[in-house]
Amino acid sequence: QLEDSGGGLVQAGASLRLSCAASERTFSSYSIGWFRQAPGKEREFVGFIGWRAINTNFADSVKDRFTISRDNDKNTAYLQMNRLKPEDTAIYYCAAKYYRGSRDPGEYDYWGQGTQVTVSS
Repeated sequence: QLEDSGGGLVQAGASLRLSCAASERTFSSYSIGWFRQAPGKEREFVGFIGWRAINTNFADSVKDRFTISRDNDKNTAYLQMNRLKPEDTAIYYCAAKYYRGSRDPGEYDYWGQGTQVTVSS
Protein backbone atom coordinates (compact mmCIF):
# COMPACT_ATOMS: atom_id res chain seq x y z
CA GLN A 1 0.00 0.00 0.00
CA LEU A 2 1.08 3.57 -0.71
CA GLU A 3 0.20 6.72 1.16
CA ASP A 4 0.94 10.07 -0.43
CA SER A 5 0.91 13.29 1.50
CA GLY A 6 2.26 16.82 1.60
CA GLY A 7 -0.12 18.66 -0.67
CA GLY A 8 -1.55 22.06 0.09
CA LEU A 9 -2.38 25.54 -1.10
CA VAL A 10 0.57 27.71 -2.10
CA GLN A 11 1.26 30.79 -4.14
CA ALA A 12 2.93 30.71 -7.52
CA GLY A 13 6.70 30.46 -7.17
CA ALA A 14 6.57 28.52 -3.93
CA SER A 15 7.83 25.01 -3.24
CA LEU A 16 6.21 21.86 -1.88
CA ARG A 17 7.51 18.42 -1.12
CA LEU A 18 5.20 15.45 -1.49
CA SER A 19 5.90 12.16 0.22
CA CYS A 20 4.98 8.64 -0.78
CA ALA A 21 5.24 6.13 2.05
CA ALA A 22 5.02 2.41 1.40
CA SER A 23 4.17 -0.33 3.82
CA GLU A 24 5.77 -2.96 1.63
CA ARG A 25 9.14 -4.29 2.76
CA THR A 26 10.10 -4.85 -0.89
CA PHE A 27 9.82 -1.11 -1.62
CA SER A 28 13.39 -1.05 -2.89
CA SER A 29 12.42 -3.38 -5.76
CA TYR A 30 9.87 -0.93 -7.13
CA SER A 31 10.21 2.16 -9.23
CA ILE A 32 8.08 5.03 -7.98
CA GLY A 33 6.15 7.20 -10.38
CA TRP A 34 4.30 10.43 -9.81
CA PHE A 35 1.23 11.37 -11.80
CA ARG A 36 -1.27 14.19 -11.57
CA GLN A 37 -4.82 14.83 -12.62
CA ALA A 38 -6.39 18.24 -12.98
CA PRO A 39 -10.17 18.75 -13.08
CA GLY A 40 -11.57 17.70 -16.42
CA LYS A 41 -8.26 16.33 -17.63
CA GLU A 42 -6.74 12.90 -17.93
CA ARG A 43 -4.13 11.65 -15.53
CA GLU A 44 -0.69 12.67 -16.75
CA PHE A 45 2.85 11.56 -16.09
CA VAL A 46 5.02 13.80 -13.91
CA GLY A 47 8.15 11.73 -13.27
CA PHE A 48 9.57 8.53 -11.90
CA ILE A 49 12.61 7.32 -10.03
CA GLY A 50 14.06 3.92 -10.73
CA TRP A 51 14.18 1.13 -8.18
CA ARG A 52 17.87 1.68 -7.59
CA ALA A 53 17.48 5.46 -7.56
CA ILE A 54 20.08 5.73 -10.30
CA ASN A 55 17.80 7.15 -12.93
CA THR A 56 14.95 9.61 -13.01
CA ASN A 57 12.68 10.68 -15.82
CA PHE A 58 10.40 13.71 -16.00
CA ALA A 59 7.74 15.25 -18.15
CA ASP A 60 9.00 18.23 -20.13
CA SER A 61 6.60 20.52 -18.28
CA VAL A 62 8.31 19.90 -14.93
CA LYS A 63 11.83 18.64 -15.61
CA ASP A 64 13.56 21.91 -14.74
CA ARG A 65 11.51 22.46 -11.57
CA PHE A 66 10.75 19.08 -9.99
CA THR A 67 13.03 16.41 -8.58
CA ILE A 68 12.35 12.94 -7.18
CA SER A 69 14.33 11.15 -4.52
CA ARG A 70 13.85 8.07 -2.39
CA ASP A 71 14.99 6.70 0.94
CA ASN A 72 14.71 2.93 0.79
CA ASP A 73 15.51 2.61 4.50
CA LYS A 74 12.35 4.59 5.22
CA ASN A 75 10.30 3.07 2.38
CA THR A 76 9.55 6.60 1.23
CA ALA A 77 9.86 8.55 -2.00
CA TYR A 78 9.66 12.29 -2.40
CA LEU A 79 8.57 14.70 -5.10
CA GLN A 80 10.20 18.09 -4.60
CA MET A 81 8.32 20.75 -6.54
CA ASN A 82 9.92 24.16 -6.98
CA ARG A 83 8.78 27.32 -8.73
CA LEU A 84 5.22 26.09 -8.77
CA LYS A 85 2.82 27.47 -11.33
CA PRO A 86 -0.98 27.67 -11.33
CA GLU A 87 -1.03 25.04 -14.08
CA ASP A 88 0.57 22.60 -11.64
CA THR A 89 -2.72 22.55 -9.72
CA ALA A 90 -3.95 18.95 -9.61
CA ILE A 91 -4.33 15.89 -7.46
CA TYR A 92 -0.95 14.20 -7.30
CA TYR A 93 -0.63 10.44 -7.05
CA CYS A 94 2.35 8.25 -6.41
CA ALA A 95 2.46 4.76 -7.85
CA ALA A 96 4.74 1.75 -7.66
CA LYS A 97 5.87 -0.51 -10.47
CA TYR A 98 8.04 -3.55 -10.03
CA TYR A 99 11.56 -3.05 -11.31
CA ARG A 100 11.71 -0.58 -14.24
CA GLY A 101 9.90 2.73 -14.22
CA SER A 102 7.52 3.82 -16.94
CA ARG A 103 5.61 6.86 -18.16
CA ASP A 104 2.53 4.72 -18.68
CA PRO A 105 0.19 4.78 -15.66
CA GLY A 106 -1.32 1.50 -16.82
CA GLU A 107 1.91 -0.30 -15.99
CA TYR A 108 1.88 0.57 -12.30
CA ASP A 109 0.77 -1.98 -9.75
CA TYR A 110 -0.05 0.11 -6.69
CA TRP A 111 -1.39 3.62 -6.19
CA GLY A 112 -1.68 6.12 -3.40
CA GLN A 113 -4.93 7.87 -2.64
CA GLY A 114 -3.76 11.22 -4.00
CA THR A 115 -2.94 14.55 -2.43
CA GLN A 116 -4.27 17.91 -3.62
CA VAL A 117 -1.88 20.62 -4.74
CA THR A 118 -3.34 24.04 -5.44
CA VAL A 119 -1.22 26.89 -6.74
CA SER A 120 -2.72 30.35 -6.68
CA SER A 121 -1.60 33.11 -9.01
